Amino acid sequence: MAAPTLDYAKLFAKDLPAGTQSWGGFPPYNFIGGHNNPDEIPVEDLVVSSARALRQEGRALATYNMNSGPLGYTGLREFLVEKMAHYRGIQASPEEVLITSGSNHGIELLNEVLLEPGDTVIMEQFTYQGSVSRVRKHKVNIVGIPLDAEGMRMDTLASALNTLRQRGVTPKYIYTIPTLQNPTGTIMPLARRRELLRLSQEYGVPIFEDECYADLVWEGEWPPAIRALDTSNHVLHIGSFSKSLSPSMRLGYVLAPWEVLSRMLACKTDSGTGALGQLIVADFFQNHYEEHMERLRASMRRKLEALTAALTTHFGSAVEFQAPRGGMFLWVKFPEGVDTMKLAAPALKEGIAFNPGPEWATDPDAARNYLRLCYALPSEQLIAEGVAKLAQVFHREVGVP
Repeated sequence: MAAPTLDYAKLFAKDLPAGTQSWGGFPPYNFIGGHNNPDEIPVEDLVVSSARALRQEGRALATYNMNSGPLGYTGLREFLVEKMAHYRGIQASPEEVLITSGSNHGIELLNEVLLEPGDTVIMEQFTYQGSVSRVRKHKVNIVGIPLDAEGMRMDTLASALNTLRQRGVTPKYIYTIPTLQNPTGTIMPLARRRELLRLSQEYGVPIFEDECYADLVWEGEWPPAIRALDTSNHVLHIGSFSKSLSPSMRLGYVLAPWEVLSRMLACKTDSGTGALGQLIVADFFQNHYEEHMERLRASMRRKLEALTAALTTHFGSAVEFQAPRGGMFLWVKFPEGVDTMKLAAPALKEGIAFNPGPEWATDPDAARNYLRLCYALPSEQLIAEGVAKLAQVFHREVGVP
């Protein structure tokens, strides 16, 4: 006699997220997520780096953390310190850098260290969906600050901080993506960065600076990181290798005072971020950073041009967007009354995936008529075809264009 089937649904913890659907492969026209350009994955150079790194450091794989300690592989942290000094103006030591399993891991660790239910954080009104969802998981109040063409508005931020102070509330941090903001693509100018730092110091609220996309600026001024302007300890800084090399590598980093890192390490229960990827990335970037980034930026720029041309051709005046000066995302505005959440499913049936605006906002209603398109993964031909099909879906469903 067969044993009765066990119903695991009765055993699940309370408030568990809905289960993930089984994966059926990427859609033909994939404009979601933060995928990178497959044509610019330097496979042969990575093969060489893998062999060289393993020959030089392979025996250290016998120990946890490769004899480098819990912060991560020393060679990778040393590369990051040099890169941040040269390109972002940040002066730091390897002992201030923690390697994580992607930047999301760093975000979650910082939240675990800093947040309790009922706390308040300040974020950009349109912002990275992963940060919003992780903050909400901690049952924290979010104050969304609107953006303009230069990023987070400082007048609204100052007003919000003053109002919160009058209520006796000190936010735990101000989360910002100042360089190639996700999803809007804005770059905060230097004067505004200085004002943000001044407000942080005046109100005693740290800045949580997410610079995952800063390597991809290809045009115009490239202001220093806010962390580079900080002469005290007001800025917690995170970054990633997902956008500069590969999201599948799952490597990110946090730059913070030891007072913070020591607590993050106590919460980091993975026995160390995977070592092999750290070895390979460190060797590759120590030898190829400049040439690789030049190729990657050029390819992203071509794809953005293909995307904006296709949107202009097939949607015309029905859409508004500001082409960014780098990155891999385009934030597109549709007429009032268009609900992109309701259009995602019909588009997916036609093989087109996009990110509806409400998923990228602290106030979903403020982004109801927006969507985000990631142009890194599809070829220029697929971009053109996908946008043409997307216009057909929108016209059929809501009469736009």
